[in-house]
Amino acid sequence: MGTQAPFTEVAELIKESGAEALDRCYQCGTCSATCPWRDYISFLPRRMFEEARLGLTDFEIDNVWRCVTCNKCVQRCPRDVPIIDIMRALRRAVIGMGIAEAPAPLAGALRNLSATGNPMGESADTRNAWAQGLDIKTFDAATEYLFFPCCVTAFDPALRNAVRSTAEVLTAAGVNYGVIENVVCCGESARKAGDEALFQQLAGGNTTLFSENKVTRIIVNSPHCYHTLKNEYPELGSRFEVIHTSQLLADLLAAGRLKFQSHVNRKITYHDPCYLGRHNGVYQEPREVIGAVPGVELVELQPGRAESLCCGGGGGRIWMETPRAERFSENRIQQAAATGADTLVTACPYCLSNFKDSGLNQPLPDGFSILDISELIIQAL
Repeated sequence: MGTQAPFTEVAELIKESGAEALDRCYQCGTCSATCPWRDYISFLPRRMFEEARLGLTDFEIDNVWRCVTCNKCVQRCPRDVPIIDIMRALRRAVIGMGIAEAPAPLAGALRNLSATGNPMGESADTRNAWAQGLDIKTFDAATEYLFFPCCVTAFDPALRNAVRSTAEVLTAAGVNYGVIENVVCCGESARKAGDEALFQQLAGGNTTLFSENKVTRIIVNSPHCYHTLKNEYPELGSRFEVIHTSQLLADLLAAGRLKFQSHVNRKITYHDPCYLGRHNGVYQEPREVIGAVPGVELVELQPGRAESLCCGGGGGRIWMETPRAERFSENRIQQAAATGADTLVTACPYCLSNFKDSGLNQPLPDGFSILDISELIIQAL
């Protein structure tokens, strides 16, 4: 492959020349200072976009996939350099030029996505197995919402209680929802990892399926699915409303449809997921819901809201190996414990997975719990 073709893709992906986007950068260091990796983002050199640049060092190749797409650098950049788009395009270019493959665990997840429609490689016909015993109906023309749960909660037994709790809350509140067969992963990890063709394949299949079933409103329990379906699927001509469970819970609470029956005597701190908060501005709704639970004392986790520390799962890194000393989730768990809370609540399956894993690897206060927001609400119902 010639050297120009991949960098033409870079230019198309960020809707301008890669060189022009990088030329806006005047190397003020703001992105480096705000990046959770600290010394990472500064490795981005203009020379990678020069025609003759073919050989990358092993360090640079490894760093191509370190970005967690947390969006802090983009929000802080005084020159509006589309850093996440550049990183995504760079990954796509490196793969396209044959310089390197994605890291082995991520490459395995991408192969699974291509073969089975989910990153775990589980049989496609077991996607809705999590719903067994819950009497959830199949989506039809009379159904208001399609429930589209994240692959992680649908297939990982360790996180299945989160999606079952979500379904139970929706049922208790009288929400008219259902599930359908043959859906596949939304494809967000594929796109962030640089496999644009795979993203288009997955997203195209889902868009067609939604259209054929006349889906107009979709509930998701993952901020990553939320961002992808809401902000990226319209590129394919999709026309549907997307709502995250935390937003729907807030709406149900305001309408008096969440009937709390039990006191939950917990001191809770809430973690803002990157793709719910920084990427999409959803900060208040989860706090309203948590704060309304009888018996709950809500304390703020610092840094929080737009400054929230990423769990480390974005940008496809949820499928990669990260040494314990480099896991952001280890630091975030410590920050949560430092608030004096006995419970850490989040609203993202990636965060939930990383926090539960990190919670096993370090001393925490006795009885410290890590919950999805729906798991908390079902206790109160």
